[in-house]
Amino acid sequence: MKLNFGKTFLLGLGFFGVSVIWSVYNAFVPIFLADRFLMAAGFIGFFMTLDNIAALLIQPAVGAWSDRLRTPIGRRMPFILIGAPLAAIAFIMLPISKSLFVFFLAATMLLLSMAIWRTPVVALMPDITPSKYRSQANGIINFMGGLGAIIAFLGGAALYDINPNYPFWLGAGLVAVSAVLVFLFIKEPKEIVESEKETPSLISSVRLILNDPDKSAVRMLLAIFFWFIAYNGIEAFFTLYAKNHLGLTESDGARLLGQLSLLFVLFSLPAGYIGAAVGRRKTIMVGIVVMALCIAAMFFLPIDVLTILLTTLPAVGKVPVIGVILMVAGISWASINVNSLPMVVDMTVPERVGTYTGLYYMFSTMAAILGPIVYGFIIQFSGGAYSLLMLISPIFMAMALISISGVTRGEAEKA
Repeated sequence: MKLNFGKTFLLGLGFFGVSVIWSVYNAFVPIFLADRFLMAAGFIGFFMTLDNIAALLIQPAVGAWSDRLRTPIGRRMPFILIGAPLAAIAFIMLPISKSLFVFFLAATMLLLSMAIWRTPVVALMPDITPSKYRSQANGIINFMGGLGAIIAFLGGAALYDINPNYPFWLGAGLVAVSAVLVFLFIKEPKEIVESEKETPSLISSVRLILNDPDKSAVRMLLAIFFWFIAYNGIEAFFTLYAKNHLGLTESDGARLLGQLSLLFVLFSLPAGYIGAAVGRRKTIMVGIVVMALCIAAMFFLPIDVLTILLTTLPAVGKVPVIGVILMVAGISWASINVNSLPMVVDMTVPERVGTYTGLYYMFSTMAAILGPIVYGFIIQFSGGAYSLLMLISPIFMAMALISISGVTRGEAEKA
């Protein structure tokens, strides 16, 4: 059994739709909250964390439930066929909601429905892909997700200028179409669907992981937690870092993040193949070291050096020294991110893939919630020293490196 590129790209289309929805949501919902409903910044910040809170509470349990579920159409498909249409309907309602109550109901429906179907659709990748090819498949899926984010930011901005509803309708349409295509053309393995073997609950699986003498799974999940704190903390405050420390504009800061994202997308496919060729853990560890060095360089190099303009590229814009550093960081982030989920799901049996996928998202989501909070308080208590971002993150990356260095499982199984 080999990697099926057609089905993997088709499954990636589902992740593409998810990425478009969250990118549009994060870009334009704060504008509605501020301009239409006159919500204060603090409340907007809390509102924008609700998606991570919903994901933390729902996705791990849904992943474990999907492992235990047995239906004629599979164990993942019912969640996709229920969650995706509800998400599309809610996303259409968001921009046309005139009262805060209706807007909140639509947002709640969106957050719940997205949490219901995201883990099952991601768990389909290891379901239909042999262990040997999961890094490559995850590279394809990450490529599609990154492409969705780029299209949402660039195309969504153009559509928003025409009509604020259009970016939301685009996201809703992509999610609906992708769900239909996944249902029509991707079939779950019959030997798993028809299996009557009892699968433990989420709590039982967590207890099993904690009691396992081999702490590889615990170490891997902790590593994921640490490197996502490092990344999400920087991402949340980077435009403020660019403005207050480097003296750049907010748009320049966003453009620099876009340069990191672009290289992440371009390197997603190669990262999967490198992980398969030289080993996932080794590829991740190299990525951690290089990314930590890139981040530290942004702390130790003088501002005058970081802002030296090197070149201007079509669609990318101005590329200063810090832009090149961020591009290298984007390549490193792809090496880490693309190979981590395959490592997690290859630590268990096929019957528990959804549970372990849910645990992956639980630890990454906890980091997405805690990272900006921790970094925000550090900046606040330091009197607005945004450069500390680039000193804190290498510390968390070092903790991730220590955690993953003791991992002995999760590599691709030999054919």
